[in-house]
Amino acid sequence: MAFGVLIIGDEILSGRRQDKHLPKAIELLKARGLSLSWARYCGDERPLLTEMLRQTFASGDVVFSFGGIGATPDDHTRQCAAAALGVDIALHADAEREIRARFGEEANPQRLMMGELPVGSHIIPNPYNRIPGFGIRGHWFLPGFPEMAWPMMEWVLDTQYSHLHHAQPWAEDSIAVLHTHESQLLDLMNAWQARFGVTIFSLPSLGSTTGRRHIELGAKGAPDDVTAAMAAMREDMTRHGHPWCEMAALHDAV
Repeated sequence: MAFGVLIIGDEILSGRRQDKHLPKAIELLKARGLSLSWARYCGDERPLLTEMLRQTFASGDVVFSFGGIGATPDDHTRQCAAAALGVDIALHADAEREIRARFGEEANPQRLMMGELPVGSHIIPNPYNRIPGFGIRGHWFLPGFPEMAWPMMEWVLDTQYSHLHHAQPWAEDSIAVLHTHESQLLDLMNAWQARFGVTIFSLPSLGSTTGRRHIELGAKGAPDDVTAAMAAMREDMTRHGHPWCEMAALHDAV
């Protein structure tokens, strides 16, 4: 099952705010033995957001969407989700209950607007202020505030997808190859990938005042296969005369 992330808001695209959701989503998934397949950004533009949601609903992926579920004029995510699915938007009974419990007699129509959700939604509890997010068709719509959104994402992962946690053993390992160009390693990389059934990756670094120029060369996949591939990689680097070191020793390498 693929997991995706949507980051919504003009403030991200304009640079007024820096996105913190993407790295946190990766962290929360990784802690449960899961991984992120894709991420997309979108501003607060209804036609564009509606079309993007049509595409992601059609994908069948599990999607976490951050931002745009409030009641201010620049919040369009609830309405766009409804439009993408071709359903109405209406005050959700559970969301109304949570908002009234939070605000009491001050639960005015403006605040209740945050409980107007696409028909067929179910709420995501918000431990911060009780104003819920919502889920529908494998999409989970969360606030833009990290203090609210991240515990809500954890709740979804742990209550809706616990059966997927650590379901597929996974490992990743790498070494640092020095004084070598990627083109010199392509044949070896293709051979390791075909031989061991892992994904071989190569991440060149131009170096800096705190690190040497190098290529981070590694493998990811089933743990036993990664172990075998990395053993072959280390042996082949030495045999072909490519200097290398473990990543932890990179700053000491000559």
